[in-house]
Amino acid sequence: MPTLPLDGLTVVEVSTYVAAPLGGMTLAQLGADVIRIDPLGGAPDTRRWPLARGSGTSLYWAGLNKGKRSMTVNLRSGEGQRLVAELLERNGPHGGVLLTNAPGRSWLGYDTLRRARPDLIHVQIQGRQDGTPAVDYTVNAEAGFPLVTGPDGHDQPVNHVVPIWDIACGLYAALAVVSAVHQRGRTGDGQHVTIALEDVALATAGNLGFLAEAQVNGVERRPIGNHLYGSFGRDFTCRDGARVMVVALTGRHFADLVAVTGQQEPVAALEKALHRDFTLESDRYEFREVLAGLFGHWFARHDAATVHDALRQTSVLWAPYRSFAELVAPDGPLWHHPLMSIVDQNGIGPHLSPASPIHTARRAAARPAPALGEHTVEVLRNELMMDDGAIAALRTAGVLE
Repeated sequence: MPTLPLDGLTVVEVSTYVAAPLGGMTLAQLGADVIRIDPLGGAPDTRRWPLARGSGTSLYWAGLNKGKRSMTVNLRSGEGQRLVAELLERNGPHGGVLLTNAPGRSWLGYDTLRRARPDLIHVQIQGRQDGTPAVDYTVNAEAGFPLVTGPDGHDQPVNHVVPIWDIACGLYAALAVVSAVHQRGRTGDGQHVTIALEDVALATAGNLGFLAEAQVNGVERRPIGNHLYGSFGRDFTCRDGARVMVVALTGRHFADLVAVTGQQEPVAALEKALHRDFTLESDRYEFREVLAGLFGHWFARHDAATVHDALRQTSVLWAPYRSFAELVAPDGPLWHHPLMSIVDQNGIGPHLSPASPIHTARRAAARPAPALGEHTVEVLRNELMMDDGAIAALRTAGVLE
């Protein structure tokens, strides 16, 4: 069997919440041995909602720590801090990698740790570039996105549900680790990398043209509901109340949408009357409400099954709206999806869980998250070569549970 891309790499992760744990899990799913280190009793995210009914196990924590090893130590003690440093010194060219979002800990800083390991790779996630704290939802508020999100005409900010800056930051962090490991393999040099949530949000706003639109065009973009900005796309309601999202990005998409809804004559008449060409995205967007009104009559006359069957015969991009409950229902679509497998997670039980969305020659199936501290003794024995007496002494000293 082909190996996973990161087989042999060891990453030490000292983290909490979303960005750093996601970065570590992304590396673990690609084959890295990721050792997550938590304080005794666990970091705050070990109890974050949603929780499994009955056991109180965090579904959130289990989802973001799949495939890792878990070690717990007293990180306030000098001996506990020394254990983390020793782990980073081990494993030769395949170790010496730290991924963290822990702020303000000098003992965990690059300058301190590199004294014992000059080729250390140290990837630090932080809130803002200057090191001051911020979280996804406060960064989002400052980056402009809530003011262009929500129903048409809504004059209040609407926050996102998905912590998108945490997610993007975590994926940037995984890429930073892989890039630094590649560079170290060529030059032998370590590297200190910082990634700020604030910078990730601002970079995205710039990369997608939001900032330039405001600066260059003087445009103050407003919320437009479920319409697709700059093209034609929106949701429609079928006769039975089901909703479907429809997108016509290209001229062909739009022509097929016109044909399937039987609106050839009205759309042609509208083009002529308005002196517009609806093969152009800009014209479709400008008159999106009128066009949506025409198409909406067809959706309202047919139930969802008929609409789905008709759209399947076209090039139109579309999808039904589904709830999370519908996705995982016994007859839901995820039971046959190649990304998903059944994982029997301690404290939660068997449930659908995703593997890495990155397809390689070999893709490992989803693995359960560890129990908190499950691998502490294993790591001490196998990585730091400690015997039972030394481990017992650490327990007596309060370094281990």
